[in-house]
Amino acid sequence: MGMLEIVLDELKQKPITDQRTEICERKGLGHPDTICDSIMDEVSRALSREYIKRFGAVLHHNIDKGLLVAGDVKVAFGGGKVLKPMLLVFGDRATFNVNSEDIPVEEITVETAKEWIRSNLRHVDPDEHVRYQVELKPGSQALTDIFARRGKFLGANDTSAAVGFAPLTPTEEIVRDTEYYLNSREFKKSFPQTGEDVKVMGLRKDRNLNLTVGIAFIDKYIESEESYFRVKREVHEEIMRYVESRVDFKVNVDLNTADVPGRGLGGVYLTVLGTSADGGDCGQVGRGNRVNGIIPLNRPTCSEAACGKNPVNHVGKIYNILTYKIAEEVYRKVPGLKEVYVWLLSQIGKPINEPKVVSAQLILEPNISMKDVEAPVRDTIQAELDDLETFCKNLTYGTLRLC
Repeated sequence: MGMLEIVLDELKQKPITDQRTEICERKGLGHPDTICDSIMDEVSRALSREYIKRFGAVLHHNIDKGLLVAGDVKVAFGGGKVLKPMLLVFGDRATFNVNSEDIPVEEITVETAKEWIRSNLRHVDPDEHVRYQVELKPGSQALTDIFARRGKFLGANDTSAAVGFAPLTPTEEIVRDTEYYLNSREFKKSFPQTGEDVKVMGLRKDRNLNLTVGIAFIDKYIESEESYFRVKREVHEEIMRYVESRVDFKVNVDLNTADVPGRGLGGVYLTVLGTSADGGDCGQVGRGNRVNGIIPLNRPTCSEAACGKNPVNHVGKIYNILTYKIAEEVYRKVPGLKEVYVWLLSQIGKPINEPKVVSAQLILEPNISMKDVEAPVRDTIQAELDDLETFCKNLTYGTLRLC
C-alpha cells in the first residue's frame, strides 16, 4: 500500500476517566441481541470457509439481518416447560451457486447456529427449543460483481464510516469483565441456578461505581420464592467480592432490581432455559455490544452492525474492527497519549485499502506536544493499514472476538 494521507488532531478535552460521570453497558452471552450477533457472525465464518474450500476465495455474503423471536414458556418453581419454541430468522444475502455448482447455504446456516447454541447455552436444545427460518437470497448484480473484479483488495461493499478508541477505562473494563465472570465455567459451577442471559450496566459518578446487574435464574433449580432470594443474596455477595477485588472505586451492586418479595412468580426473574428469549424478549443483530465488547455511552461509536458481514470487502465490519485495533496499537506503542480515537471512511467500489479518510484524534499527556508524537503515530497507523490482508484473514477465520 502506498502512503496515505493521515489527518491528526489534538483533542482539547478531559479524558473519560477525568470526567465526573461515565456510563457503560454490556449485554451478556445469553442476551437475545448477543445471541443474534454471535450466531450470525459464526455463520459468516462457516460460509467463508466453505467458499474458500470450494473456490479458493470468500464469495459475496452478508448475514447481518438476524432476528430472534421470543418463544413462550410456563415458568414454575422447581421447573417449568416450553410451550412454543423460539424462532431464529436469518436475513440478507449469500452466494448459492458458482459455475453450476450449488453451495448448501441453508444447511450450513442452520447447522452452524445449532452448534453455537449447543456450545454456549447450557439448557437450550437447538433441535427442540428453536425453529429456523432462512431468508437468505442471492446478492444484487452490482454488489456481487465487485467480487469478480481483479486485484489484491476488493472494492468496498458500502460507503461507511467507523471509529474506534483506546484504552478502555477501568469502568469499561469492569463492566465487560464482570459479565465474562458471571458466564465463566467457574461461576456456573458455583451457581448453576444462573442462566447465560446477563446484562451489566455501569455508572461511575466521581469515585463511586454502581453496577446494575440482571441475571436470568433457571426455574428448575429454584424450589420456592424463599430459595430464589437466598440464592440471589449469595450471587450478590459474590459479585460484590469480584468487583471490589478489581477496582479501587467505592462499589455498589444492584441485582435483578424488578424483583419484589411476596409476589411469587411475578416478583422474581425466572426463565426455563436461562435466556429471556425463551418467553420474554426478542433479539436483533446490531442492537448489542460494539465490536470491543461493550456499549460505551460516553464515546463516539460506529452505527454499523459488524457481526455477519463478510470479512473481505464489507467495511461495515472491516473498518469497524480495524479502527479499534489501530487505536490500541497507537496507544500501546506511542508514549505520551491519554486517549486515542481513530476514524476511517470508505467509498463503495473503491479498494478497501484506500480509505477516503484516515484520521486520528489524540488526547495528550501534560508536557507532551503533537510534534512529540506525530511521526510515531503516523508510522503505527500506516503499518496497520499495510497489514490489512493479514487482518482480513484473521477476521475470516474467527481469531478476533466481536461481541
